[in-house]
Amino acid sequence: MAAVCQQRRALVEIPAPQPKIAVDSSSGSQWRGRMDEPCERMDEQQRTPLSNQQLAQLIRSLILVEQSQEPSILTSDLKYLQEDLQLKKANVFRSIPYSRFGSNRDAHCYRKAYPHLLAFKVSCQEWGQVLLRSSQWDSALEYSLMAWRYTGELPQWDTAGHNALREQCFAVLAAHCLAALRRRGNATEPAKGRELLRRLKMAQQHSQAMAPCVHQLERILEHSGDAAMDTQ
Repeated sequence: MAAVCQQRRALVEIPAPQPKIAVDSSSGSQWRGRMDEPCERMDEQQRTPLSNQQLAQLIRSLILVEQSQEPSILTSDLKYLQEDLQLKKANVFRSIPYSRFGSNRDAHCYRKAYPHLLAFKVSCQEWGQVLLRSSQWDSALEYSLMAWRYTGELPQWDTAGHNALREQCFAVLAAHCLAALRRRGNATEPAKGRELLRRLKMAQQHSQAMAPCVHQLERILEHSGDAAMDTQ
């Protein structure tokens, strides 16, 4: 038994750290010494997890930086925004430990995916606001419906309360969609309006948060139809 115990201890023995590569020049060693100290301080700071508020602020800051660098892309090219949503959604699924036994939608997996779910929500909120502020009503509608589809593809968790972020995304996107419909008014062709209504009703099947948008567009189409009859 003693021999077996010794063998098991040998299996988990941590190897000694490898020595650092020596630098020949004295200036190089001084530079390395100056760099090691701040790096060690950064390592200590990174061990402290960010709060939810700090993480949201960090993500929002990164988004604002991207907005300032490429404003034309953000307001005119939805392909860039689609790629951002695809990446955020992929990060959610990559973070889930599928190798675990049992459900991969439990509380443990949710905690792993939470930062990426929060990043997805911030993208939905910030990009929609950018399009609305720039009066890109049609683009705001298209983005809301596109992000709505990606939101519907997010995982649904075993605990009902863990699906709150998913429902918050639906609520934010529906609010952006409703704002765009109200501000654009009747500026649409009847055929395009009916197609948009069909898409909104399909989106409503994922969440009833889209119901006000459906009602708003129905009123717009009804009003535009009455106006067309009055002109004849």
